[in-house]
Amino acid sequence: MLISFHDLLIRLLFIIDFVLNTVFRVFVFAYYIFSKLIHQVFNVNMVENNKKLKRNPIGKPNQTIVKRGVIDANWQKLMHLTTFMDKKSEKKEDTDKKESFKGTFRRDRKKKTNQQNNVANNMKTLKLNNKLTELDNDEVDNVKEETRKDKKNKLTKFIAMDCEMVGIGYNGDDHMIARVSLVNKFGDCIYDKFVKPREEVVDYRTSISGVRKEDLLNGEDFIIVQKEVSEILKGRIVVGHSLKTDLSVLFLSHPKKCIRDTSKYKPFRKITKGSTPSLKRLAKEILGIDIQHGEHSSVEDARATMQLYCTVGKTWEQALSEKRGYSRKFVET
Repeated sequence: MLISFHDLLIRLLFIIDFVLNTVFRVFVFAYYIFSKLIHQVFNVNMVENNKKLKRNPIGKPNQTIVKRGVIDANWQKLMHLTTFMDKKSEKKEDTDKKESFKGTFRRDRKKKTNQQNNVANNMKTLKLNNKLTELDNDEVDNVKEETRKDKKNKLTKFIAMDCEMVGIGYNGDDHMIARVSLVNKFGDCIYDKFVKPREEVVDYRTSISGVRKEDLLNGEDFIIVQKEVSEILKGRIVVGHSLKTDLSVLFLSHPKKCIRDTSKYKPFRKITKGSTPSLKRLAKEILGIDIQHGEHSSVEDARATMQLYCTVGKTWEQALSEKRGYSRKFVET
């Protein structure tokens, strides 16, 4: 029996409708199960319900509260022990910091304090109240002299440098190093040497530099002087007047942040209305001293530049720290 096309189409639509309904129901059931799972995972209630509390017997306390109390008590004990141990370690660190002296300069400082304490203890054992014998005065004077000798000729954070040059090349217009002088912050000369010439000297410039032929012949080799000066200046702040020329004749370089050139300091340049001031004029106007009469001395010039820096050192360093965006103090050791 043949089925008509119309009946076949009706049956096909009925089958499609049945399949779609079953798929929809399966999808709705899966969505319901999935939503329940998500609700159970992300909305977990940590607080006990009233029903659970009613289930507990009247005479027995809640087990969860007891457990939490025990944990809190143990945790408090542990925190007490850790804080107690931390206080002990902090006290030990404080005592270690007080007794620790690092570096050559700090060891020297420790020696000086020990010597002074020994003298003071000796004076107390003698039971002298404001009455010093001649022996005690001699001991105190000896200690003071030793401390002064220790401070003298010591390397400080700030080093002043000055060089004297002679003329070489055509007509002696080019510069060559002839003498190097270094001075510490206290004005003590820590280095002063003449340098042997490496080229023929055309003009010794004796009337200005104070350098003579015999001084250079008895001088030190350039390589040795260059090495010694570079080792002294390494990690320190160099003070000078027109330092670019002094460093160039020694074929040395130094970090810009560690250079204090008095010829470029703006408040000093106001004296000459913006032009580069001479060291002689700065010493006369600011320090009130006369230098460079006749032959120059590199030691005298280095001391003058260090004195000039010390007069404006705090404001100079403060201006530099503000320019760099942070505050920093140079601790003198």
